[in-house]
Amino acid sequence: MLHFENPLHQTTKLCTKIINSSEATLDTEKGYIINISNEALQMSRSRRERNNDTDVYLIAFLLSENFFRVSGSSDIKKGNNSNVSDPILHGQSVLGVWLGVKEVHNLSQPVQLRFINTNQSENGICVYWHLDKNGTGNWRTDGCKTTIDNGDFVCSCNHLSFFAVLINPEIPEVSHIVPLSYISYIGSALSIAFTVLMIVIFLCQKKKQCEHAVIIHVQLSGSLFLLHISFLCSVWFSGHRDIDSVCQALGLLLHWCLLATFTWTAIEGFHLYLLLVRVFNIYIKRYLLKLSLVGWGVPTITVIICSVAKVYGKYTFYTSEENSTITPLCWINTQIVSYITVNGYLGLVMLFNMVMLGVLLVKMRKLRSQTLQIKDQRRRVWKEWVSLLGLSCVLGVPWVLAFSTYGPLSLPALYVFTILNSLQGLFIFLWFLTLTCQARKEEHISSKGTIQASFNSNDIVNIR
Repeated sequence: MLHFENPLHQTTKLCTKIINSSEATLDTEKGYIINISNEALQMSRSRRERNNDTDVYLIAFLLSENFFRVSGSSDIKKGNNSNVSDPILHGQSVLGVWLGVKEVHNLSQPVQLRFINTNQSENGICVYWHLDKNGTGNWRTDGCKTTIDNGDFVCSCNHLSFFAVLINPEIPEVSHIVPLSYISYIGSALSIAFTVLMIVIFLCQKKKQCEHAVIIHVQLSGSLFLLHISFLCSVWFSGHRDIDSVCQALGLLLHWCLLATFTWTAIEGFHLYLLLVRVFNIYIKRYLLKLSLVGWGVPTITVIICSVAKVYGKYTFYTSEENSTITPLCWINTQIVSYITVNGYLGLVMLFNMVMLGVLLVKMRKLRSQTLQIKDQRRRVWKEWVSLLGLSCVLGVPWVLAFSTYGPLSLPALYVFTILNSLQGLFIFLWFLTLTCQARKEEHISSKGTIQASFNSNDIVNIR
């Protein structure tokens, strides 16, 4: 629906040009280039004007995104007045183009609108504003084709209207939004439950001398617990317009929890490095305290810097269908900050942890080659692969799939990524349970050997 509030302050007239030629290209010098085809010029004229070959006026306006509000058709039918966040528009503005006196539509030779991409955004889709009979409107893509030319967005459309480019990650199809959402919500709920259970078991069984690896696992589980809680809260509150400050706080919290999870995942890899590579002389004074300062301090410093730059707010995922579907989230609304602090940081962590897994495989192969008995070797191989699978989850290997959600296999990778990462809390709980049972078994065997040794000593004393 169009909302005209203070139109003189939010509308910029880019140009008015008289055209009397077969084709026309207009550079507005405001970041937009309009290329009008001959067919569009002929269609915009009346029959008398076509015969006289008169001039045609090309008018371009730049309108604020505040003029446009998306109203979902499902909400209107049900009578709900739910608020959804606006899509993120390129330049936070909409380009309106008028030509001549006749309506221009169903062109075989489309008009081209070039949106200069000064922010170097990679994900964008061309849309136009479709006004319904009941006075509501929505962004649609039919009749428009999006191409990237030297980093700029080029919209080839078979009609003239209000045009914009939505800068958002695009989910492939609307039919996949609901199952992916349910997978995320159910997986997050399970991860929350099992991480809480793991922390409770750890606190109930905590000893004075506890293995560092177990404490690190618990810290990672704590960050995962906070991550899933903040994710669900971010999704829940992001659709409300009247609580922007709350959404900004939730975006900051979600970013902090995600960075904490990445950091503790890297600490898992660092601890594995000490056990596999250094082996001896690995004593570090106040080791756990220093790890905690890094694990929770690095994310805190990062989000403080980002909050000063005011990069948190509502973020929307847009689907390219006639009936636009918008999924809002309280997150980072500046793409370069997201790339650096999330994608770049995750890439470095995964690179380091994958190297550690490679070192682990080499160690496993050397130990296996030294085993002489075939039966014991098969048992050892089974245990090694189970350990490798558990460590892969702890080291965050499923996060690598985040880099494969683009391209021809993006949809299957997106489903696998959603399933594995939403259930990461459950997987770490199973790994923690395995370590706990193994420690109890070793403790039982050790105590049994001690009792047997004392019995043998008493027998020897009695015989003597």
